[in-house]
Amino acid sequence: MAPPAQSQRSPSPSQPSGKSEVSDLKLQLRQLAGSRAPGVDDSKRELFKKVISHMTIGIDVSSLFGEMVMCSATSDIVLKKMCYLYVGNYAKVNPDLALLTINFLQRDCRDEDPMIRGLALRSLCSLRVANLVEYLVGPLGSGLKDNNSYVRTVAVIGVLKLYHISASTCIDADFPSILKHLMLNDSDTQVVANCLSALQEIWSAEASTSEEALREREALLSKPIIYYLLNRIKEFSEWAQCLVLELVAKYMPSDTNEIFDIMNLLEDRLQHANGAVVLATIKVFMQLTLSMTDVHQQVYERIKAPLLTLVSSGSPEQSYAVLSHLHILVMRAPYIFSSDYKHFYCQYNEPSYVKRLKLEMLTAVANESNTYEIVTELCEYAANVDIPIARESIRAVGKIALQQYDVNAIVDRLLQFLEMEKDYVTAEALVLVKDLLRKYPQWSQDCIAVVGNISSKNVQEPKAKAALIWMLGEYSQDMQDAPYILESLVENWDEEHSAEVRLHLLTAVMKCFFKRPPETQNALGAALAAGVADFHQDVHDRALFYYRILQYNVSVAERVVNPPKQAVSVFADTQSSEIKDRIFDEFNTLSVVYQKPSYMFTDKEHRGPFEFSDELGNLSIGVEAADNVVSAQRVEANDKDLLLTTSEKEETRGSSHNGSAYTAPYDGPATSLYASQTQLIESAISNPASAGQAQQASLAIDDLLGLGLPAAPSPPPPSPRLKLNSKAVLEPSTFQQKWRQLPVALSQEHSISPQGIAAFTAPQALLRHMQSQSIHCIASGGQSPNFKFFFFAQKAEESSNYLVECIINTSSAKAQIKIKADDQSTSQAFSTLFQSALSKFGSQ
Repeated sequence: MAPPAQSQRSPSPSQPSGKSEVSDLKLQLRQLAGSRAPGVDDSKRELFKKVISHMTIGIDVSSLFGEMVMCSATSDIVLKKMCYLYVGNYAKVNPDLALLTINFLQRDCRDEDPMIRGLALRSLCSLRVANLVEYLVGPLGSGLKDNNSYVRTVAVIGVLKLYHISASTCIDADFPSILKHLMLNDSDTQVVANCLSALQEIWSAEASTSEEALREREALLSKPIIYYLLNRIKEFSEWAQCLVLELVAKYMPSDTNEIFDIMNLLEDRLQHANGAVVLATIKVFMQLTLSMTDVHQQVYERIKAPLLTLVSSGSPEQSYAVLSHLHILVMRAPYIFSSDYKHFYCQYNEPSYVKRLKLEMLTAVANESNTYEIVTELCEYAANVDIPIARESIRAVGKIALQQYDVNAIVDRLLQFLEMEKDYVTAEALVLVKDLLRKYPQWSQDCIAVVGNISSKNVQEPKAKAALIWMLGEYSQDMQDAPYILESLVENWDEEHSAEVRLHLLTAVMKCFFKRPPETQNALGAALAAGVADFHQDVHDRALFYYRILQYNVSVAERVVNPPKQAVSVFADTQSSEIKDRIFDEFNTLSVVYQKPSYMFTDKEHRGPFEFSDELGNLSIGVEAADNVVSAQRVEANDKDLLLTTSEKEETRGSSHNGSAYTAPYDGPATSLYASQTQLIESAISNPASAGQAQQASLAIDDLLGLGLPAAPSPPPPSPRLKLNSKAVLEPSTFQQKWRQLPVALSQEHSISPQGIAAFTAPQALLRHMQSQSIHCIASGGQSPNFKFFFFAQKAEESSNYLVECIINTSSAKAQIKIKADDQSTSQAFSTLFQSALSKFGSQ
């Protein structure tokens, strides 16, 4: 038996077919075009399926356009749909072919079958070819007057499509007036809803240039139209009800009676099975009663039950969306929801994002009457197998403690966490105990008794270790082994990779020295020596500051490091009340789910001054004509390889606060400490007598601490100068490939001078400066205060590349630098050169 012909085999969608098969399809379609034999429609269906399959996987079947149009002469709706799909796909990219479809589409718009009329009209309006708009006006006018509601529904949306293709043609044909008449008189509610949606979009776009359109848009919020829509709201579909309710939320009633009339009319919408309708109704209720305090509170009571019902029913995604809106209400009126706290308990089968939101709500509703039950429930979650949720639950307990609700019992629970012998539990509990002691110093005895039993070797997380070190320094007089624990930590200075921990360790040793000098003397000397030699700029500056202030006057140093402590009354909120109000005003939108106002994720200006592209590899380097400087390539913010993500931005911001809300001056950046004592040190330098005393004090301090350092530490010997190629060139694709392949040679943090931050008015200023130092930028992105740059440089004598990722935070004046190099041995020399170039920025 001979093998079947190529044209008779069903092509696999995953395997592209050859040109011969397309030719066979064309021949078979042409044979069937004029055939009226029985079963011809079934044969056409099989061929149409093959054509659509080829089109879907990217094979060019535009050569079949004529045959497909000829085969569309049928009453089979399935064939019509596939033909319209084919035509719509190729008409957009080939306007010449689109002209061939006008005749058969216009013919189908007059078909006896209303389904075919509607489908043809929808396809005709979907061609979106500006040269063909004259052919749309007639069919649209007929469609708006069609006896079938489906055709009128399609025609209304077709008017909106026509407006986006050619606004003048739509307005000249007086289609908006026809839509308004249909909205107020049509018997079909879907037609009414489509008219309302189309008119809102058209008149909003025209309002900026036409006073008439502005009046018409305002007329949509008039009492007759609002009441007309409200009286028919039960007839509308769920989508249409949401559309009407969104309009009603903008309506301003004339008096309180009208407010109560609208609320009574919409009362049953709160019981609707669709969550979107319920949320839209709630928004109407809240907007109408904003100026009526008592009634507004009653509205909260009324909407509580529907929202809690929606949370417990439906998918996790729906529950999260409803919970996000409920969270906004809980934050505004926690006392109303305080008795319903059990609804916010986490279920074992809920996803982590739902659990995390419920933990926030439990924290918000906690008060004197329910704290014990809530904390008991949260403590159960601390043993959860989901470690992130366990961490969040411990933080929630700490937040409740800081709200002054039944602190006695909560402190006991937190101390029990420290005894659970789980690393992540101990880490979170240490951070919370630190904050607790800052607000309630009277609990220091109980807390220190437990904290003193924790071995620093078992605490590995930087934030937790920093909290433990803070307590060792702050309460060293109450912890017998504090000096020796700090000394062991100083001995392992080089093994500690976190700059945050090293900064805390310097301060803690200083504090301990003033309370227990004999036992801490050696540890302080070793810490200062290690800190002065530290590669991290902040650690180096803080150690040098402590050393010099000890040289100047030990009493002054003690007042700086150990000032009188005051209990912290209020911890900083991460979100301003203005932003919260803005989110509340945008209730029932994505703003509530994202927990940020819409302008933060829709406004291009807010997203930053850069225009981004999809990939680094697709970019080309341009030249600015004004100053002949290579401009940085702009990269899309969601590129996982090359740009800042939200978590990185938060992490960068958080690092400037030592990982907590603790902002006492003696634990802040070293630059602020130095600034507070500038006058004291300058007076010592300008006064000869004082200078002599300072020199003697310097020798005494050096001897006491065993440093053996001169009064003014001499700079390290200069390393051989690395010469760079000022005309280096590197392709973006090569950069990206090398960045993925090369290991990180150096990872450092560099402080930028105030002059440099002041000069950072635009990223281009930094790019020009770095290029003058033979360091070129290949990509940049981000927005204030976080900016990310990718630089490259080459050796002058050989084609050896240095690749740099530089993340600059203008609020903290810090630059995170990561260097990769072809020649690892010269990485340190290039790092010195790069940091020197950054230091010069703004000073020239």
